[in-house]
Amino acid sequence: MKIVLIEPRSPDLHIFSRFGLPRLGAPLLATIARDLGHDAAVFAEEVAEVDWDEVRSADLVGISTITSTAPRAYAVADRARFFGRRVVIGGPHATYMPAEAAAHADWVLMGEAEHTFVELIEHIEGRRPAGEVHGMACLDGDGLVRTAPDPERVDVDANPAPDFSLVRGWSDVKGVLGNRIVPVQTSRGCPFDCCFCSVTGMFGRRIRYRSTASVMEELLPHADKEKNLHVFFYDDNFAASPARAKEILRAMKAAKTRFGWSTQVRADAARDDELLTLLRETNCDTVYIGVESVNPASLASANKRQEVEATLDNLLKFRESGIDVHGMFVLGFDDDGPDIADATVAFARRAKLMSIQALVLTPLPGSRTFDEMDRAGRILFRDWSMYDTHHVVIRHPRLSAEQLQEAQIRAHRKFYSPGWILKQALLGHHSSAAIACYARALNRRWKRDNSLYLRALKLLKPSRELEINMSLRKPCGIE
Repeated sequence: MKIVLIEPRSPDLHIFSRFGLPRLGAPLLATIARDLGHDAAVFAEEVAEVDWDEVRSADLVGISTITSTAPRAYAVADRARFFGRRVVIGGPHATYMPAEAAAHADWVLMGEAEHTFVELIEHIEGRRPAGEVHGMACLDGDGLVRTAPDPERVDVDANPAPDFSLVRGWSDVKGVLGNRIVPVQTSRGCPFDCCFCSVTGMFGRRIRYRSTASVMEELLPHADKEKNLHVFFYDDNFAASPARAKEILRAMKAAKTRFGWSTQVRADAARDDELLTLLRETNCDTVYIGVESVNPASLASANKRQEVEATLDNLLKFRESGIDVHGMFVLGFDDDGPDIADATVAFARRAKLMSIQALVLTPLPGSRTFDEMDRAGRILFRDWSMYDTHHVVIRHPRLSAEQLQEAQIRAHRKFYSPGWILKQALLGHHSSAAIACYARALNRRWKRDNSLYLRALKLLKPSRELEINMSLRKPCGIE
């Protein structure tokens, strides 16, 4: 069959808008389909526009969506079906909202799709009954019909390395310094259980690891590359198992890999001195860390399980090791007040962070935050395109929607100040200065593009009833 897989574009600007890295799902499924003998192609709209001539000639169109891209995903699906194409929708949002997705597709695949996508192909080819396709949903005359989920988690070590050459326009994707990006995933899942996160619902709390040999097989073709290539490890927490992370890093060191690389870790990874040394010796230039909040009460309610001062010490250890830190913060927990933006920027300065993201708390379907806010009637908007962590979609007990949105805008504007940009340039940190200029310009453009939304927020007043009810609340996730 001819199979076209599509990852819809994000609906609005965000800090990484300039760097269109696709998620791994569509390239991985395309690689699996290709290896089975099918003609497979991927269109990630952040990378290249969809070629509708290819869609019209496809036997199957697959669309992967997160919550913020769902409206675009449904529009793409509706158009493909208008052309008479068979459509399957998957991804996190479809997993948690299958009835909604099924209104726009012939089939919905829920959860991890490596096995179920192959089973669906076998069903289309007449080799498997629909009832034997695991984790599938579709509409019939009686409503939504669902099959049992796959009883076994995907063995990530058995997956092929995603072939990004199947992504149209991939050769044009470049990093901040014009270097080529190589995405690699070495594990899947997260042992932590932050209440605002939907990762554990999708992938589980037990981390599944690829073998070091498998990871190195994927890395070795790039081992001698240096200035023109950057590896980004897609893991939710690369150092969740320090011993296993060090095993990979030792293998990279032995192979004398020369490329720079970056990944996501928790701040407490810095407590392992040997790990820090190996990060530096293998050319790790940046770590992305979810600090989440500088408010201890907010960290507790989010079930983050980290202390503010300990996190600060760990971030400074990364910086002392010569590794840049990109800090990710969430504004809008119930205990956050009007000073949260200034407190966040002050912390980021103390921690010597090179860049930040200040995100608005967003109740993503599949998270406990969504379930609790939905039950409490605290969700203001259900336009999924606004669920990009840059728009306020909740009622807050202490801040108006306008105040919370301004806090997010202010945090970026204050951190990426002209004085800080000049300082980075004078210190020779040209990439940091360039990113800061880009982020500052992005902030201004976002405000301009969302001027109508910002005016609408002024009309929303905080609810005294909500304020009283929330004073009696229990911590997130505890009933």
